[in-house]
Amino acid sequence: MEKKNNINKSTDKSKQERKHQQPVKHQKQANPQKKNDEILISVVIPLYNEEESIPELALSLEKELQELTHGRYEVIFVDDGSTDGSLEYIKQIHRRNKRFRCISFRRNYGKSAALSVGFEEARGKFVATMDADLQDDPAEIKNLAKKLKEGYDLVTGWKQNRKDPISKTIPSKFFNFVTSLVSGIKLHDFNCGLKLYRKAVTDSLQVYGEMHRYLPALAHWEGFRVAEIPVVHHARRYGKSKFGLSRFVNGFLDLLTVVFITRFMKRPMHFFGLFGTIFTIIGFAINLYLSVEWFLGNTYLSNRPLSNFGIALIIVGVQFFSVGLLGEMIVKQNYEKTKNYSIKEKL
Repeated sequence: MEKKNNINKSTDKSKQERKHQQPVKHQKQANPQKKNDEILISVVIPLYNEEESIPELALSLEKELQELTHGRYEVIFVDDGSTDGSLEYIKQIHRRNKRFRCISFRRNYGKSAALSVGFEEARGKFVATMDADLQDDPAEIKNLAKKLKEGYDLVTGWKQNRKDPISKTIPSKFFNFVTSLVSGIKLHDFNCGLKLYRKAVTDSLQVYGEMHRYLPALAHWEGFRVAEIPVVHHARRYGKSKFGLSRFVNGFLDLLTVVFITRFMKRPMHFFGLFGTIFTIIGFAINLYLSVEWFLGNTYLSNRPLSNFGIALIIVGVQFFSVGLLGEMIVKQNYEKTKNYSIKEKL
């Protein structure tokens, strides 16, 4: 009898254990469903006064992304302080399809600021960027994705047959040539709006000033694999370009900044020390020569402007060692603390 009771207790215990195990099994089955709901691609689109292009662009994106991701996508419009009806159109699209979101700035901060905020808000495994003026074709996103699968971290478009006036194409070719030469990565089109990133790339990039032009170079210097493919480029149908001639001057100055903070940030004396040493040596050599001439009685230093020039070179050399180095390091270190964009609203 006692043996029978022990068997019953053992059976009851086994039933209780199986009963407790059932919820755990149910939890494991819920994980694949959660994985299927994750966002695969986030598309970040900076825009400024593009009300005529937005409805058509949204429809094209909706069609292409639905086929590519089966609904696992989001589109983030970053309204860079538009003064037309762009934001109202985006709100209408958002009410129809919640996958379309928007971040609206109170004023115009520039494309780099828009991309920076868009990258922070993106939740997808991959992040695509494109312009809102209908010159970039949403159908090219799948081609970028195919190239990315080959093991690259960033794939950028190349507007091989560019539909822009000669006033933009010739300066652009010169810009791309100089950037390729300085950066060490050979691309035909650094500034193409169509790009596809792995999320790890956008998480590591710091975009400010005019740095959006150099994202492939920045990613390359960070150790990511970068590739380029030709993409379709359409002629502008609405409005006009928002960038003036000042972009070339600003772009060149930012290229110098990019070179410094990526190549010399951890060893800045290799950059400033080189110029500081050259100026200091030349200035010291000039003054040494004049000192010997004065000692031999061949000249008077009071009537030799060359001596002042030598002293000036030494001072400039010292400044290269100090002011420039400290200034660049402070700007770099304080970037995250000063990044304060005034956002009007989020959808």
